[in-house]
Amino acid sequence: MSKSHERNPSSTQKEKRKLFDGLIKSVAGLVAVVVILIGLVLLLVFQPEISARLSTFTSEESTENPQPLTDFSTELVDGKDVETGLLAGDGLELVKAHCTACHSSALILQNRFTREGWHEKIVWMQETQGLWPLGENESIILDYLAANYAPEAPRGRRVPLTDIEWYELKE
Repeated sequence: MSKSHERNPSSTQKEKRKLFDGLIKSVAGLVAVVVILIGLVLLLVFQPEISARLSTFTSEESTENPQPLTDFSTELVDGKDVETGLLAGDGLELVKAHCTACHSSALILQNRFTREGWHEKIVWMQETQGLWPLGENESIILDYLAANYAPEAPRGRRVPLTDIEWYELKE
């Protein structure tokens, strides 16, 4: 009798373990299905926007002379574009279309160059990063960047000292 009593708890524990393992597998499968469904819903919701952005780079004609995207939002608050943080001005839409297609607007916001400096950056991106020819849009983009993101005068208590003749202290 004691042997049969020992077998029952052992077989009961095994059955419970099998049920628990099956439950875990079912929950994991259900989670995977939910994640896939969420991904499909997001794809369906955002597909037109993604397709619009990518379509300018997929055809051979567009890589030779890409057309700027025109469906970018330009909602402004306090003189800045809400989406990018870029300052409002002529050429903002072209900068958003060409520049933020590849990188964040933060790269523009954190830099300050002269028109020539911005031109050097564009040439570098074309030579090393695959930036397409900007055509007639290049001068508009450069005008915008030079007007809004040019070098600034130093900020602080005083202007840094220049042209100083230093001397050594003698003991």
